[in-house]
This record gives sequence, C-alpha cells and structure tokens, in this order.
Amino acid sequence: MKRTKKQQRKIDEAINLILLLVASASLIITKNFFVTGVVVGMAIIVMMVIASYKRKQAKERLRNSRIEEIDSMDGIQFEYYLKELYLSRGYGVEVTSASGDYGADLVLKKDGKKIVAQAKRYSKDVGIKAVQEVMGAKSYYKADEAWVVTNSYFTKAARELAQTGNVRLVDRDELIDFILELNSAAVKPAEQVKNINFETIISNHGTCSKCGSPMVLKKGKRGEFLGCSSFPKCRYTKNVG
Repeated sequence: MKRTKKQQRKIDEAINLILLLVASASLIITKNFFVTGVVVGMAIIVMMVIASYKRKQAKERLRNSRIEEIDSMDGIQFEYYLKELYLSRGYGVEVTSASGDYGADLVLKKDGKKIVAQAKRYSKDVGIKAVQEVMGAKSYYKADEAWVVTNSYFTKAARELAQTGNVRLVDRDELIDFILELNSAAVKPAEQVKNINFETIISNHGTCSKCGSPMVLKKGKRGEFLGCSSFPKCRYTKNVG
C-alpha cells in the first residue's frame, strides 16, 4: 500500500512511542539500565523481523497478481482487461466507443444497478480530472454509481472530490485484491485480453507514429482530434482528416 509522507511520519512516531514505553516499563520493573538496553534491542529486532516479513508478503502478493502485465498495457487493452475482470465478478459490461464516450470507458450492470467507470492505466497518480469526468458521465448515462479504476493511486485532490461526489475509487491495492481472488479461481482476465483482436474493435484511425499504439478519436476544446490510446505515456496527436 502506498503511504503518504504524513502517514509515514505517524508510523515512525508510533514506533518511537512503543520503544519508549518498552524502555520505561523495563526500567521500572528491572531498575537496571543494562537489562533495559537488552530489552529495547530485542524489541527493535522483533520489529525489524516483522517489517521484513511484511515486505516479503507484499512482494509475493505482487508476483502472484502479475500486476506488471497490466502496467505494460495501453489504455484500450486496460479497458478490455477490466471488462474481463468484472465479467468474471458477475457484472454485465460494455466498453464504450472511443469517440463520444462522455466520460465513461465502461458501463457495468449488476443487481439492477447501472455503473459508469473510467479506466486509468497510469504510471503516475490519477488526478482530479478523472473524477470530474466520471461524475459527468454518471449524469449523462443516468447511472446509479460512478467509479474510477486504476493500476496506480489517486492524488489527494482526487480523493477529496470523490468523497464529496460519492465516486468510488479503485486503486492499485484493491485491483490486486480482485486479481488475486480470480487467480485463485483459475480465471485469468489477462489471458482473455491477449486473445482479443483489437483490430476488429478499434475504429480505423491508424496507429501512433511515435509508439505504434492505436489512434482513437477524441474531443477537445477545439473539436475532434486523433490521440494516442497510450495517453498519458504517449501524448502524440494529429488533426482529423
């Protein structure tokens, strides 16, 4: 789990407080500085062993999730990966058109509820814009819920707006949890995505001259344009026509 500097400071302060309490209790009980030093040293060793074990568990969890496959996907592949992921979880899923998606990459349905979701395959934290767009999509599609799903994490501003706007944020940690659940059930969404022929589902707008990813039709302040599907990793654009 990604920690902020503030969270790390709190953890450090808690560890220091625990060591202080251990030292104080030992000194009161034994009235011996040497014994107290030994006790504190043992407490530090125990904490280091626990921290090492947790780091090892976290690394094993990442290996089992095969999250690195998702990190190497482009934006469109990630959308179809999430489609397979949520189909495996019992949702009805539709991937919206690359042009005119009105802020939603996926439309999910389950138990009578409609959910719009943005898929953000990012190498950096997802910002407030994604939350704003999915809030607009919720209104346009008349959906019951709005989600933003990413292989990364969210900025503080994005988390605050999501809380105010009742938008569910699914970050890297929760995504890995979903993947591990499905891996244990022998369902491999990544394998399903590999079998998809993207040429049959992507509009014929050619490929990016910089990275080779499919170009998709997008809308901006100045009208429609073609942008690389690997955005923000690749920011190549060109005019329509």
